Amino acid sequence: QVRLVESGGGLVQAGGSLRLSCAASGRTFSSYAMGWFRQAPGKEREFVAAISRSGGSTYYADSVKGRFTISRDNAENTVYLQMNSLKPEDTAVYYCAATLKPAAQAMGNPRHDFDSWGQGTQVTVSS
Repeated sequence: QVRLVESGGGLVQAGGSLRLSCAASGRTFSSYAMGWFRQAPGKEREFVAAISRSGGSTYYADSVKGRFTISRDNAENTVYLQMNSLKPEDTAVYYCAATLKPAAQAMGNPRHDFDSWGQGTQVTVSS
């Protein structure tokens, strides 16, 4: 089992940037594909971005493509989400997630296939 702890959320104006971090502990971090999800009030949790075990492949939701960048540092057991050009509609609780499945396979049903979750960090974008 892997334990995930997110940090870096906060309040930012529209057009601004934030970088989220997710520190992992427990099993070997490099065994896991990693992802970021978000959940806005009254909405279902949605996929944001994912990265393969090596970091060589990344995947993004259309709504964040070109603005967000996912990366990982396997030596530091950390995955990041750099968020630029933030919009009010990006406001949500952001969750880090992990899966032992290959990232490409998990993209078939990410909400189901990512099965280890952090506690979330709030991101609020003001207009």
